[in-house]
Amino acid sequence: MSLKLIDWLSANYIELAGAILGLAYILFSIRQHILTWITGLLTSALYIVVFFEAKLYADMGLQFYYVIISLYGWYLWRNNPKLDEKATLQVTLTSRNFAFVAANATWIIFLFIRFILIRYTDSMVPNMDAATTALSITATYMLARKMIDHWVIWIIVDLVSAGLYIYKGLWATAILFFVYTIMAIVGYKQWRKEL
Repeated sequence: MSLKLIDWLSANYIELAGAILGLAYILFSIRQHILTWITGLLTSALYIVVFFEAKLYADMGLQFYYVIISLYGWYLWRNNPKLDEKATLQVTLTSRNFAFVAANATWIIFLFIRFILIRYTDSMVPNMDAATTALSITATYMLARKMIDHWVIWIIVDLVSAGLYIYKGLWATAILFFVYTIMAIVGYKQWRKEL
């Protein structure tokens, strides 16, 4: 191994570990495996540190949300009271009513996060950080409820986020999000088969 690679690995081991766990998370998610939520929680815990150091404060805050939604998703996928012991939560289409509520909630979340970033932080990318964060909150909630349309949101968010992480010099995370983009397309196709 070259000295530069060793230096990079020692300086970025938290980001690299988060990226590896993030790959496991997306693979489990596509397969609708309960470990989606454990790997998601661990990935988020690592990325709290990564995004704080990169001054991506909305993304950092999003990781706290991911920890909470991981517990919620674990509960829903494991203990849905509407299902018998052998059944699991089924993949569904998003209703128009939910889409309307979700779009408005996402817009409000975006405006709130943008305000906080502009007013109280030194973020250099408040609009992009707020937009990807707001959309990610909505998409993760939809994943927990197994709404297939969350994959479409992820395709957009992951592609935009990859560009943002390149801008911030988070190369392992940028590669992860390019892979996420491809895997979101695969996930959509896989879940579509179950409808």
